[in-house]
Amino acid sequence: MKKENKKRVAFHTLGCKLNFAETSTIARQLINEGFTKVSFDERADVYVINTCSVTDNADKECRQIIRRALHHSPDAFIAVTGCYAQLRPDEIASIEGVDLVLGAGEKFNISKYLHNIQKKERAEIHSCEVNELNAFNSSWSYGDRTRAFLKIQDGCDYTCTYCTIPMARGGSRSAEISEMLKQAVSLSEQGIREIVLTGVNTGDFGKNNSETFFGLIKELDKINADIRFRISSIEPNLLTDEIISFVAGSEKFVPHFHIPLQSGSDKILGLMRRRYRKSLYESRVSRIKELMPYACIGCDVIVGFPGETENDFLETYRFINELDISYLHVFTYSERPDTPAIHLEGAVPVSERKRRNKMLRILSEKKQHAFYKMNEGRVVHVLWEHENRDGMMEGYSENYVRVKAEYDSELANTVTELKLENFQDGIYSISIPQYPNLKMVLS
Repeated sequence: MKKENKKRVAFHTLGCKLNFAETSTIARQLINEGFTKVSFDERADVYVINTCSVTDNADKECRQIIRRALHHSPDAFIAVTGCYAQLRPDEIASIEGVDLVLGAGEKFNISKYLHNIQKKERAEIHSCEVNELNAFNSSWSYGDRTRAFLKIQDGCDYTCTYCTIPMARGGSRSAEISEMLKQAVSLSEQGIREIVLTGVNTGDFGKNNSETFFGLIKELDKINADIRFRISSIEPNLLTDEIISFVAGSEKFVPHFHIPLQSGSDKILGLMRRRYRKSLYESRVSRIKELMPYACIGCDVIVGFPGETENDFLETYRFINELDISYLHVFTYSERPDTPAIHLEGAVPVSERKRRNKMLRILSEKKQHAFYKMNEGRVVHVLWEHENRDGMMEGYSENYVRVKAEYDSELANTVTELKLENFQDGIYSISIPQYPNLKMVLS
């Protein structure tokens, strides 16, 4: 493609860090094909929308984003891909303005469909059956040129009754350890200081090629580079003692775990078809804190699942309240077509779901406040980000404590050792002679 004929492409991503990693990879492909990437709020010739099936109103969100794109450029070519596109391609194709719908198997082949970007009377659909999804497409994205999210695994073999992801992404699969090592080294050579390992079911890495997640992190730990690794999320039944012990002794893997819980009621965990009960979850948290007392532990919780009585919810609340965790991601259950949960009895009124969500979000704030308070007086290592946000910059310690300071370009993408002092009203005072204006705030 000649330089003067470069087409402008813009991207919008819904959902998880995995989606963002895949969008970044698609963007790099199209740039290599001669496209120029622009902001989604600018005029573009092509808009690519990467959708999610986990959001409460995927259809509504998708329509709003398409309208937004056409507002900026009425004659633009609209391509929609991602999990929602795999699950409901006909619904998306019927949305006015859509020209191309790509299922999960075709999203990384998008360039071959963009040779002709004239508006179409009827959207083209290119998809496949979910059981045909067996290839692993490696992806990564920059957070802010300091942190990168590296996709190590895709798909899921679990059958949780509320989840559509296996129907959207297929079975569990991953690349080989050797390939992941090459990508990690390449990212470090590009100046990345932290790599976040991400996937649909991260701990299931290697299931398709007789390798293991533990084997992967052991090899990553050997990389000769000034870089640290963070595990984005891992199921409690896959978070083994050997993984916890290894992270505790590693200089590269940071003491931060995000472990989905979903419910603190064994009854509800059974209805969800989760592969553990709360006693296992509690033992995982206890083991982490035994070896890494200041480790940050986050967890996901779903409230309002069908059959969740007030007593079930209070059991969850009490269980979490007694756990030594640092923060919660709270999700309100919403019905998903084609999932077993939609046929369960005991639907919880939406108003009650919202009330339970609010209670757990307040509990999360208390947990996070207590976690930050316990870090008072500690020396931590903060990796500063590039972004200048109204004269301020942010960074994260190894155990995921967020620090904010006046912007200093010399700090960007460097690690500062500092002591957290005088915790009051959610803010630490930090006394470092060369950086007198540093302050830490609750995230």
